[in-house]
Amino acid sequence: MSASVIVSFVIYLAFMLAIGVYFYLKTNDLSDYVLGGRNLPPSVAALSAGASDLSGWALMGLPGAIFAEGYSQAWIAVWTLVGVYINWSLIAERLRVFTEKAGNALTVPDYLEARFADKQRILRTVSSVVMLVFFSFYVSAGLVGGALLFESLFEMDYSIALWIGAAVIVSYTFLGGFSAASWTDLVQGLMMASALFVVAIMTVISLISGDTAASSPEAVAQLPGWTDDLTFLGMVSLAGWALGYCGQPHVIVHFMALRRREDVRISRRIAMVWSTITMASAVAVGAAGYYWYGGSLENGERVFILLADTMLNPWVAGFVLAGVLAAIMSTIDSQLLVCSSAIAEDIYRGLIRPETSQKQLVWLSRFSVIVVALLAAVMAMNPEASILSLVAYAWGGFGAAFGPVILLSLFWRGMNRNGAIAGLVVGALTVAIWKPLTGGPAGIFDIFEVVPGFLFSTIAVLAVSALTDSVREAKKFDGLMTHYNEPSPVKS
Repeated sequence: MSASVIVSFVIYLAFMLAIGVYFYLKTNDLSDYVLGGRNLPPSVAALSAGASDLSGWALMGLPGAIFAEGYSQAWIAVWTLVGVYINWSLIAERLRVFTEKAGNALTVPDYLEARFADKQRILRTVSSVVMLVFFSFYVSAGLVGGALLFESLFEMDYSIALWIGAAVIVSYTFLGGFSAASWTDLVQGLMMASALFVVAIMTVISLISGDTAASSPEAVAQLPGWTDDLTFLGMVSLAGWALGYCGQPHVIVHFMALRRREDVRISRRIAMVWSTITMASAVAVGAAGYYWYGGSLENGERVFILLADTMLNPWVAGFVLAGVLAAIMSTIDSQLLVCSSAIAEDIYRGLIRPETSQKQLVWLSRFSVIVVALLAAVMAMNPEASILSLVAYAWGGFGAAFGPVILLSLFWRGMNRNGAIAGLVVGALTVAIWKPLTGGPAGIFDIFEVVPGFLFSTIAVLAVSALTDSVREAKKFDGLMTHYNEPSPVKS
């Protein structure tokens, strides 16, 4: 790796840390640290939510899946776009209003407790535990991606690369909190889309000109098509990526942080354009990389890194490769903040010491970022771990546990606390039990676990809520809907 690549890479990292320091000086209370004071502009909210979702798996995992298995894996991109649209259309505006009016809830567990008036705080406890468990896998996936990048850039041992990458990612999140994470996500989101797009175009141009790294280009087999070996159950499984969107805490928290509900429509348009460019480019990188390398790479998830280093000017390559770290950082920072807020706000202040001061909560959140990152780093010590596989497991867990609960809490007045608890538990357990199973009648157990998890969780919410009293929760829902149906203030 050339010195120019390393220098441009370091310049980028220094810029991210500078943003962290800036927002460190502007953080006054827990609301600032975990939700940015509910003051995100629409463009920042859109790209931050998108970058928090389309992380290292979009730059490394998805191209690697296309490289290894063909275009059938591109359905992940299609269903991801469907999920983005559903999230911004159905959930964003209602969640922004409901969380503000339900006691100014700062976190997802905080919102659920207020929405269902759970004075025993069982709902807060269950939701916090589910979040911490699955986020450990999600953050671990990001750290694997970061370690692979540092390993490739600096030719160092994987374990050393892992801990250096973790230190870089944690540093600015520790300092600046949600605002730092969101504004760096804006930069990182633009870098992600640009990096994928540029590398895809350059590789395609090189292939058209007859340039290739394959020793025998004419002998390279055609990449399997969109429907090759794709069954009905396979398509249902891939559709789980759309279902899972409704329950990703690190994504939907950006809806809660919007400065006003009127910004949702603008954010949705920005999010859809950005996501479409990013997903299409990721598919193109995987396909073009397959033909460039003749389908022969030891680890297909490195295809983007290798192509960027090959196709681009070293100085440009440094910033493009920084886009990989940008993608990883943009997801991990949001996940670490959600975890730290669950520990500080939902568990410590909510269940242990309600009188904790704002300053103490901010510092507890900061140190919680370090603890969760250390746990995830230990889990990421295996360099053979698949980024996409780790992300899929965490995605399935959140989608199944939180998806039906969040969605129904915003639209069904008959839902109550008991139903919400049942949905969280059933969804999480279904994913944990389903994941190791394979085969079964017609291959039923090979379906992405978020699909049965989402279904069973929905049934649990509906059944338990219907069988238990929900008068109090219905009145709470009616009150929130009154606020939601209020006309928007006239702009002066």
